[in-house]
Amino acid sequence: MIPEKASLYYDIFMEDLQKLYDEILKRQRELGSYYELLGGGHAEAEAWVGDFLRRLGLPETPQTRMAALTRLIGLRDDALAQVLKSEGFDEDEIIKAKETAYKMVADFYLKRHLSLLDWIEDEALLTPFYREILKEAHRVGEAMSGWQSAWTAQIVHGVNRELFELFEGDEEKIYEMLESENLLDEREPGCVGDRCYSVLKKTRKGYKSVPYAKAFRMEVQEVLNKLQNMRGVLERMEDEVFGLHEEWLGYVDALIDAFGHMSTEGLIEKWAQVDRKWMAVTSPIQIGHPLEYYEDHYRKAVALEWDVRLASPKLMQNTKIPSQIVDVSQTLALQFGENAVGIHENCATQVKRTQLYIGIPALFYGAEFQGLFSAQVVPNDTKVSREMGKKIFAFADNVLESKKSRPVMRIARETFGDDFVRHQRKIMFDRPDLWHKIYEITTIGHEYGHILWVDDDSETKMNATGNYKNIEEFKATTGGMMAFFMHEDEALKTEVLRDTIARGVSLMSWRNTGEVEPYYVEGLLHLDTLFNAEVLSFDGEKLYIDLGEDAYEKAKELYKTRYTELAGEYYVPKRDAGGFLASYVEKRDGEWLPIDDTVRRFVDHYWARYQKIGQETMPFTE
Repeated sequence: MIPEKASLYYDIFMEDLQKLYDEILKRQRELGSYYELLGGGHAEAEAWVGDFLRRLGLPETPQTRMAALTRLIGLRDDALAQVLKSEGFDEDEIIKAKETAYKMVADFYLKRHLSLLDWIEDEALLTPFYREILKEAHRVGEAMSGWQSAWTAQIVHGVNRELFELFEGDEEKIYEMLESENLLDEREPGCVGDRCYSVLKKTRKGYKSVPYAKAFRMEVQEVLNKLQNMRGVLERMEDEVFGLHEEWLGYVDALIDAFGHMSTEGLIEKWAQVDRKWMAVTSPIQIGHPLEYYEDHYRKAVALEWDVRLASPKLMQNTKIPSQIVDVSQTLALQFGENAVGIHENCATQVKRTQLYIGIPALFYGAEFQGLFSAQVVPNDTKVSREMGKKIFAFADNVLESKKSRPVMRIARETFGDDFVRHQRKIMFDRPDLWHKIYEITTIGHEYGHILWVDDDSETKMNATGNYKNIEEFKATTGGMMAFFMHEDEALKTEVLRDTIARGVSLMSWRNTGEVEPYYVEGLLHLDTLFNAEVLSFDGEKLYIDLGEDAYEKAKELYKTRYTELAGEYYVPKRDAGGFLASYVEKRDGEWLPIDDTVRRFVDHYWARYQKIGQETMPFTE
């Protein structure tokens, strides 16, 4: 409901928002044109890539150029890690090179963000209040980006490497030690939380837990200075369009309080209050703060996310996914019993309260220079979600433009065959309406699927072996598929199956990328399902894909069986996630691999080919 006074400005604001949205997409397409360097010439791309490779000490080859462009445009460093390893860099040299890459990419995007902010100011778009939000958010983002290097060095490449070596890679023993020594943040006294806003510091007696504000004093103070300045600027203004002035101030105040908290006691609650205040901000311009915790496998230290997201006026449409997801939950809860019904009712309420924003990342910083998500459901705090629901962000246009700009890879043609690749590209370029429908089912459905079967202490109880995240991504994707199976559209059945195949196989390229291990394991679980349903088969050299009706039906039934097992036998009784994984995958020498021999042969074959040709492009006539 728009306040009466503000309604006069609403239409103009939304027109400006669409103009800004279109400008960001145009700039993304311009950046995507850097890929033209691979097949011809592109002066800007050539200058940046040449400097990048020189600084990292890499030769200029088609493969290293592709890895550099993937790092810059796709914000992924798995391809870079592969070429560094192939050039003989050892582990410490790879860490150093990745840090150099991070700083170059951050510098590149900080300049782009400033250019966009200048354009917004020149065009006098939005309102003074929201222009200031964008400018002040950028200043906070600069501080977050400066902090990121220290965060990564201290947690990912510091303490976590020490723990891995100390316990000889036995992650179960690491989790036991962390819990027994009280080195995890508590949600409330005596109750271990599912994430941390602190780091471990070594002492003479072992380790102690230290909040971000103490572990990174200078970096956090810089963030606090920028937030306090933001607060001072916004305090003197009004939100003339949405009437959310007090909500924005409350959110910034909560951020200042949480970032500055100097004790591990009450840390999670401080950040829960941030999430509560944030849930009250419902404008189409949203800020994303530290929310996720994938990079730190052991203590789930929350990453340094910071960004501004815009909701698209054109794409803010009703979706049937929420009601379909609730139908799935209700149907299965009746099968699972009384305990499941209570969990279902809680989750169904969250689904109904969830705010959906379909849009684009406008500005991003910190941890997001190492990877942008295609969609996100937050907050992760189950207590806040029970009270207020969640926000789902889906960046459909952003993802589509990224896919369209990326060149066809040799490994894709070799693995899937030209007909499969051509079909996927035809949908992207010629049928964007169909592509968006598939995205809604598989990606937005995935985000709603995260909400199901999760109670206040689910993650804590199910994470004894550190594997909760390694089943949660599969649960989410399959939850979205279950909603589709229950409300099938005949015209989309094969397309959903194609998308699932492409996702499962492509995730195999993340085999040695620890930060995204949950997605790689999800891919393994998809492949096991698709092979056992005989949608996929492998003769040792070639992958065969069956998209026929019988294959689809077998896959559907097997996905339903496995989802029912996962939800009913693990999530509802809150059993350790490792038990589910043990039926399909195992960890050998620090790597997750399929148990099924055929699936493993394919996964090993794909990985060997990816290491050899993963950065080679191979365009063809459409």
